[in-house]
This record gives sequence, C-alpha cells and structure tokens, in this order.
Amino acid sequence: MSSHLKNLPKDGWEGLKESFSTDAMSGFIVFLLALPLSLGIAKASEFPPIMGLLTAIIGGIVVSFLAGSPLTIKGPAAGLIVIAAEAVAEFGGGELGWHLALGAIVVAGVLQVLFGVFKLGKLTDIFPLSAVHGMLAAIGIIIISKQIPILLDINPALTKGKSPFELIAQIPYYLMHLDPKATLIGIVSLGVMQIWPMLSESPLKKIPAPLVVLLFAIPAELMLDFQTTEPQYALVHLGNLFESIKINVSFDGVHEIGVFTKYVIMFALVGSLESLLTVKAIDMIDHYKRKSNTNKDLIGVGIGNIVAGILGGLPMISEVARSSANVANRARTRWANFFHGFFILVFVLFASHLIELIPNTALAAMLITVGIRLAHPKEFMHALHIGKEQLFIFVVTIIFTLWIDLLVGIAAGMLAEIIINLLNGKPLSVIFKTPTEVSFTENKYLVKISKAAVFTNFMGIKRKLEALPPQFYVEIDLEDTLLVDHSVMDNLHNFKNSYENEGGKVVIKGLEKHKPLSGHAASARKKVS
Repeated sequence: MSSHLKNLPKDGWEGLKESFSTDAMSGFIVFLLALPLSLGIAKASEFPPIMGLLTAIIGGIVVSFLAGSPLTIKGPAAGLIVIAAEAVAEFGGGELGWHLALGAIVVAGVLQVLFGVFKLGKLTDIFPLSAVHGMLAAIGIIIISKQIPILLDINPALTKGKSPFELIAQIPYYLMHLDPKATLIGIVSLGVMQIWPMLSESPLKKIPAPLVVLLFAIPAELMLDFQTTEPQYALVHLGNLFESIKINVSFDGVHEIGVFTKYVIMFALVGSLESLLTVKAIDMIDHYKRKSNTNKDLIGVGIGNIVAGILGGLPMISEVARSSANVANRARTRWANFFHGFFILVFVLFASHLIELIPNTALAAMLITVGIRLAHPKEFMHALHIGKEQLFIFVVTIIFTLWIDLLVGIAAGMLAEIIINLLNGKPLSVIFKTPTEVSFTENKYLVKISKAAVFTNFMGIKRKLEALPPQFYVEIDLEDTLLVDHSVMDNLHNFKNSYENEGGKVVIKGLEKHKPLSGHAASARKKVS
C-alpha cells in the first residue's frame, strides 16, 4: 500500500473523536474568514445580507455530511455574485426579484443532483481551461466595477442597472462625490487585504485578513459615529435569523420561461464548474492525497442549494479560498466544514448586533480583493506563457462575458478554441471522439491515442484512463496525434500525478515530432512533418 494511504483520518463519528481539536480549530479560523465574506457576497448579489450567512450555515451543518470531498468548505461564492445580482434585477429587482431568483436556484439545485446521479462529475473536462479562467477573470472585473462605488460610499441608486463598462466609465464621477469618512475606512481595509498576505514570515499572518479588517473597521465606525452621521446604506443591516427563515422561494418566474431557463442553466453550470474546479484543486494539496468523489459532491451541493433556495439563501459551491485556508490550517476531515457552519450559527444567534456595526466599505474592500485575485494581471501573463492562442481564448471569453453574459462568454471561448484547433490541424471527424486503444503487454498498459486529443473529445480518453487498475506501469502514446491541445496536456499531467500518488507510474511519450506552441510544460503540441 502506498505510504500516503496509511493512517488516513477516519470519517464519521470516529473521525469526530479522532480529529476534534484540529478540525474544530480549522473550522473556527475558516468561520472568521467566511463570516464577513458571506455578508459581502449576499449584499453584492442583491440578497438580504443574512441570507449569505444562512447559506454558509447550511453548507457547513447540512452539506458536510453529504459531500464527496472531505476538506472543501461549502458556502456562498464571489463567482456567483454576477449571476445572482443579474437574476434579481431581471426578475424585477428588490424583494420580488429575490423571491423569483430563488426559484431558479432551487431548480438549478435539482439539476446539480441529477448531474451527480448521472455521473457528470467530470464536467470540467468539457471546457477549455483558458475559457474557464477567462470566465473567472471576467467575473473578477465585474465584481471590482460593482464594488468600487460601494468602497467610495456612493448612493446605490446612482449605480443601479449600470453595466460593468458604464460603472468603470463613471469612476471619475464617483471619486468626485465620495464620502471621505466611509471611504477612508474602505481604503485602509483594502490596504490591509492587499498587504496581509505578504507577511509571509510573520506570526500575524495566522490571523485571517478579513478579521483584521473587522477589528479596524468596527472601532473606526464607532469612533466616527456612523449611526448618526452617515446614510443608512453605509452600514450592514442584518435582521433576525428566525424571522427570516421561512419558505421564501417563488416559482412564478417560470412564466418568463426564457429568463428562468437562462438563470437555471447559469446557476447550475457555473456553480458546478466552480465547485468541481475547487474540489480538483483541493485534492492536489490535501496532505493525505485523498481523491474526492466528484459525483457525490455535486449531489451534496445540489441538495444544499435546494434547501438554501427554498429558505431564501444564496447558491453555494465548494469555495476555493475558504477551502484552501481549511487545508492550510491542517483540517483532517469533513467536520471542519461542519464546525465552520456551526460557529457562524452561534455567532448569528448570540452576537448578530456586532454584524450591524460593519461598514459596507469594509465589505467592499474584501470583495474587491477577491475580484483582483480573479482578474490579476498575472492571469493574463499566465495565459500568454501557455501560448498566444490561449491568451486569445482567454481575452475573447472576457470580452463576451462583459459585453453580454457568462453563458455567451464561455461559449465564445469554446468556439475560439475549436477554431484554433482546426487551424492547427485537428481533423473535423474527431471533434467529439478520437481513436483510443488500450492494450496490456509485458506487465504494462499502453494507451495509444490517434488523430487528435483536444478538449472536445477528452471525455472518451479520460474514461479509458480512469478504467485502468491502480499501481501499474502506464504508457500514454501520442505519436499518431496531429494535435494535442493545452487542456488535454494539462489533464494528462494531472492524471499522471494522481495515478502516481496511488503507487503507479505514468510515462507520456510520442511527442518528439510535435512542436510545442510555447515553452510551458502544458502547452499545446502540433505535429510537424
């Protein structure tokens, strides 16, 4: 047995007893991170702020027992802000828009359960990686454009209904009309969020940056007397949890069948995609190298979204920042996710009055930081490093997402990748399926792929790779391919790492006559004569 499989943390009640101290501590630290972010995400999504906390509570206390990944944290995500806010607006805005958007969330949750039941946990493999990263970068740009006016404490009525391009164009006007006191808190909070991760050698880094922001922003707000000197929109207004929890969903939005279907697809597709990408990323940094059950995880997230949607909460995903913090704090089992939700529930029940002292400019600073992380210039440089064609796909996805919406953006990125692959020699006949032969000789498996290995036909290749028994010597022969695109190269490297973590050996060969389109290890490879 491979060494990493020995002494795996137990699951269930035995896991609670065995890992109580480490999981409870990690859950508490993640709670400190999740509390303000969940509030900010809810506000940015045009949902009542308390509903962000409700989703985090359900994601922790309920979904932790259903999930297929032991270390991911379930809760509201910045990546779905854009969809949620647009759904509320398109369904009429305000409380009505919120109730109707919940109907789309519940149906999307049902779809996610079906994705899991029909074993579509490999959903990420049907999208080109550069298009996915372009979609996330576009989401980051939209978050930044929508949060800058809040950082400057501009009246929300002045920004309502404006597109990202319009909001960006209006920044000089917002700067001329900012509120000095509230903006000062927002700018300092933004500075803390940016500088704190740089304290690599300091023990202070163990304190979550959002908590540091709250420790500054709340006393500053009290000192500046926001309660009497600032407009109502300057502070968070939470309300009572028990009064808020009821059947809030309405399915009357189905009468606008086009709009309803659009948001069901967007919630289900983007939410599932983000969740699966997070699960994949967290599996790679799990100290015990466990492999999550992605189908079971989709079912768990889907059930969570059904429950949250019925009661009024935001859609949830496996969230990457909180999940990464969970791993960094040495969490061992799913109980860490449970404890994060439990601590949020306790805080809301006994200390909710403290939440209403948080300036919205501080929450905006946290969300702008998330947006910067998604749309950082290094993401553009990374795409260029992989290949000029990948930067093109990345930028096309961003432009169409900002111009129209997320679905059109990801479709445009996929179309751009298909066209580029055709220009690079991919036969049209293998767009969805390519010849893949598996043979066993001399105590090793040979997987021979012919014609082209690209994102549109990788699902068939992956099925055959995953059917291989563990702990063998495997050769993947690409000699007879005319093109291997970036997404497939990246996925083959991931398969190699995963298979070797379980005690096997993988060799990728046959690329001697292929020209890499850049110097990156996972760049596309085109066969030359």
